[in-house]
Amino acid sequence: MTEKALEGQVALVTGGAKRIGRAIALALAGAGARVAVHYNHSKADAEATRRDIEKLGVEAFLVQGDISQVAETQRVAAEALKPFGRVDILVNNAGIWEPHDWDKITEADFDRFLDVNLKAQFFLAQALAPQMKARGRGAVVNLASVGGLKAWPRYIPYCVSKAGVIMLTRTLARALAPEVRVNAVAPGAIQFPGEEPNHSYIRKTPLGRTGTPEDIAQAVLFLCSSAEFITGQILVVDGGFTLV
Repeated sequence: MTEKALEGQVALVTGGAKRIGRAIALALAGAGARVAVHYNHSKADAEATRRDIEKLGVEAFLVQGDISQVAETQRVAAEALKPFGRVDILVNNAGIWEPHDWDKITEADFDRFLDVNLKAQFFLAQALAPQMKARGRGAVVNLASVGGLKAWPRYIPYCVSKAGVIMLTRTLARALAPEVRVNAVAPGAIQFPGEEPNHSYIRKTPLGRTGTPEDIAQAVLFLCSSAEFITGQILVVDGGFTLV
């Protein structure tokens, strides 16, 4: 991978203001991409991420929107296209995660997870892929999860939504080929600064640690820049957790 493998390209990172999304936005910018940082409520974090991207010598701009609504996903896509007339890379990072007792899950709970974690990924790709195909190239990276591969009864709506992301990735890869590559990254447990280590995860993981936001960002960067013969794949970044 060259130092500026994405120079001249434009990337949209949903949920790019903080946590994993911020790390992804910075990694893509470090490779030369101009970045549209999407956020919903985290305006101050988004502005801080934009400033840090600009310190890397590339342009960044903010796009606000509640992507749980299909009309908003379409508006977010349109806003992302405005500054440069193109989006070359879509990273569907935004998502929600929380536990539920299985017998207390409501229809609204299920709808919320499917709307944010799954439907938004599809409708953003639907809105942005045509202009990628028209130019003859593009990349979509969806954020899945080991929760889409493992059965966690305390996280049923989350696991179902992320399992859906895995199949969405595979079907979109066929639908958008050969011009647009579609892949997914499935993170394991990620530790953020100030958080207590997940000792249970660490004990069960062959590599003996939790992941970092940068671990996920580097996987996304690889799929955006150096993976020209890879599509429809799920890159599990979990330290080997799913092996046990």
